[in-house]
Amino acid sequence: MNNLQGWINVYKPLELSSFAVVKKIKKKFNLNKIGHCGTLDPLAEGVLPLAIGKTTKLISFINSEIKEYEFQIKWGEQTSTDDSEGEIISKSNYVPSTLELKKQLKYFQGDIWQKPPKASAVKINGIRAYKLLRASKEFEIKEKKVSLYDASLINSDDIQKPTIKIKCGKGFYIRSFARDLANSLKTKGHVIKLKRTKVGKFEVKNSNLLDDLLKIGQRLHYFKGFHTSVSMLDDILAYEIVDKKDKICISQGKSIRLCKNQLINPSFKKPEEKIIFLKDKGNIVSYGKLNGDLFQPDKVLI
Repeated sequence: MNNLQGWINVYKPLELSSFAVVKKIKKKFNLNKIGHCGTLDPLAEGVLPLAIGKTTKLISFINSEIKEYEFQIKWGEQTSTDDSEGEIISKSNYVPSTLELKKQLKYFQGDIWQKPPKASAVKINGIRAYKLLRASKEFEIKEKKVSLYDASLINSDDIQKPTIKIKCGKGFYIRSFARDLANSLKTKGHVIKLKRTKVGKFEVKNSNLLDDLLKIGQRLHYFKGFHTSVSMLDDILAYEIVDKKDKICISQGKSIRLCKNQLINPSFKKPEEKIIFLKDKGNIVSYGKLNGDLFQPDKVLI
């Protein structure tokens, strides 16, 4: 299975790290190379796209896709980790009304500044923040700009623990959002439940339960939930490569000439400004840029 490449959409269960899921799949199917898109904490569940083989070189494109989450926030308590795993560091008796919450969710939409949780993988002078937190070190994390495209209240039956759905961009921390949302409502809060429901084309409805994957007898690429490397990339400019000589040149990292009128998804008016994906029977073999009609590879996947 050394040449196998593609995607598998796994539904990560609670209490397992993303790394642990990868390790189990790698061992079960005897894979040489596998990686995941967007880490989910052990206390979170949901969509975890896995890249197989050289498809791992495409992970950055999936990480840049829009993501959707559902989370439950508990008012009145801020924790050291901004979720239920941490110690309570601040309290408030104030519980926002449903009307206040809906109004504030609209206020947050757009580009916002956000400080990642101290229990995160952000590096501080080369050391992961969560390691510094565990060692009881004093440190600060810089704010960064992130994008929130939509936020709505989907369940307010329990006014002290409402459920919120959001659509966000790359690098967005739900725990930070819950903390900042609570502070803006003059109270405290932390995440008690978190589920990722979508990453680009990867959705809960086309995900595979980890236990089911670990039980199947067939090889992974025969499994109905296995996707070719190109099929899960959204809104791309592609080109089907058929000439054997061109494939050899690409495998050697050399440039080749393309016929622009054979580009797939030619709606892009200026292909020279877009990344071009070369594909061969459903799999990406390279991506790069056009200089006139000359394709110059940035990455090679064969």
